[in-house]
Amino acid sequence: MHKALADPLRIRLLEALWETPQSARELADSAELPADRLYYHLGQLERAGLIEIAEYRPLARGKVERVYAPAVAEPPSDAVSPEEMAEFLGSMLDATRADIGAAYRSRQAGGRREVDFHRGALRLTDEALAELREHIARLAGRFGDRDTPGVWTRVVITLVDLQDRPSPDATARPERTS
Repeated sequence: MHKALADPLRIRLLEALWETPQSARELADSAELPADRLYYHLGQLERAGLIEIAEYRPLARGKVERVYAPAVAEPPSDAVSPEEMAEFLGSMLDATRADIGAAYRSRQAGGRREVDFHRGALRLTDEALAELREHIARLAGRFGDRDTPGVWTRVVITLVDLQDRPSPDATARPERTS
């Protein structure tokens, strides 16, 4: 799965399918690419179990086209190698970079796109980290309903320890002796 998502175009195709099931021709129109260029990428996503054929749509002269939809997929696990995870996350960041560029180009052309960026470092205990993760999960659940009207907005939140966490034994305070 991680290798299938190691390409920003495949991430964008998958995200387009989250909105609505589409054929390769429809995806190509929205990506402004020839449909024949997408078949390889759609095959990679399908082999990884990230998308599936939702239906076969009849075309003229007895032909049919495949309509793709996202499959239910598990999030990345801790079992992948650091290199595979870095490649996967790099692709996600590349797709985000492309989205930011498109948003700023749209704004220059008079469109309305929102872009907010926040970066900081926090000192978090294990308890505070667990609480922050819980808040993020609640927000994602609250605003993550695909059927809710609104504008698709990419949200990237990364929690990365900048140093090793102390073991639970090391956080216990030593007793004072007199």
